[in-house]
Amino acid sequence: MKRFTFALLTVILATSIMTSCQQKNTELQEEPVCIDTTGIILNNIMTRTSIRAYQETPVEDAVIEKILRAGMAAPTARDTRPWSFIVVKDKDLLSQIAEANPNAGMCAKAPLAIVVCGDMSKALDGPAREYWVDDCSAATENILLAAHALGLGAVWTGFYPNMDRVNAINTILNIPEGQVVLCVIPMGYPDENREPKDKWNPENIHYDRW
Repeated sequence: MKRFTFALLTVILATSIMTSCQQKNTELQEEPVCIDTTGIILNNIMTRTSIRAYQETPVEDAVIEKILRAGMAAPTARDTRPWSFIVVKDKDLLSQIAEANPNAGMCAKAPLAIVVCGDMSKALDGPAREYWVDDCSAATENILLAAHALGLGAVWTGFYPNMDRVNAINTILNIPEGQVVLCVIPMGYPDENREPKDKWNPENIHYDRW
């Protein structure tokens, strides 16, 4: 009886190990191949530059969605995600935006622009309320990097805290109360070649203390 019990336990153990190995092998086979994208990511960051001239070629909706998804992947304080986005393609509206901000004149000839708004209904209370600017700025940078990675050119044009510009675009786009325009990002397939600036400056770096 003891020999039978020992033999049975041995079979169970062996079967268990075999099953575990099979599951492991199956899992390994299903795992995606790991590719080191470090160089690609860093190159995308270092080669991005502000593009202000665009081709008339329309930007595909699927590409725009990828860019917006990248924007919404940005970090936010307490995960509040206090942002809204307006995709503007209408030529007349783009021209009006260009007139509302002297630094956004390229909107008039861009196939589209993304307006980044802070949603004050999602902003934090008290002094932390202004974190919406940080959060929407992080989303804006993600949008710029995603656009560059997808072969588009784009540029950040500031509106907030210039309330004259903010109020003007509120009227143009019928933006409701509680939404504050941080910036407008005109974009399209580039019609100019610009070399990225080398902004590295070790003098701006301090360790432990100033």
